[in-house]
Amino acid sequence: QVQLVESGGGLVQPGGSLRLSCTASGLTLDAYGVGWFRQAPGKEREGVSYIASSTNTYYAESVKGRFTISRDFAKNTVTLQMNSLKPEDTAVYYCNAVRNVYPCIECQPIRSEYWGQGTQVTVSS
Repeated sequence: QVQLVESGGGLVQPGGSLRLSCTASGLTLDAYGVGWFRQAPGKEREGVSYIASSTNTYYAESVKGRFTISRDFAKNTVTLQMNSLKPEDTAVYYCNAVRNVYPCIECQPIRSEYWGQGTQVTVSS
């Protein structure tokens, strides 16, 4: 059974740091692109950061320079280091793993996608 589990959320003061982890069981994360998304109350879910299976990384403008996404291959985990946190970073954070496999050049991809259950991040004084 495939499972993604987020951890590391909590309450932190503005300017503080948190480190979120997305740990997988039942699949090997380095074969997947992994994204972190967040959803604040009353708002739509938005993408925060993404790391490709090639380890290329991408960030939303709102977190660029403050957040860092990385892989820990030994632990089958993707982490999101969040520094200089702001109240507007408050949200439930979710990880998402996606892989497209092409059985042949002309074939449609076989898509595998999984979501974690989310972890709450609250930035408040």
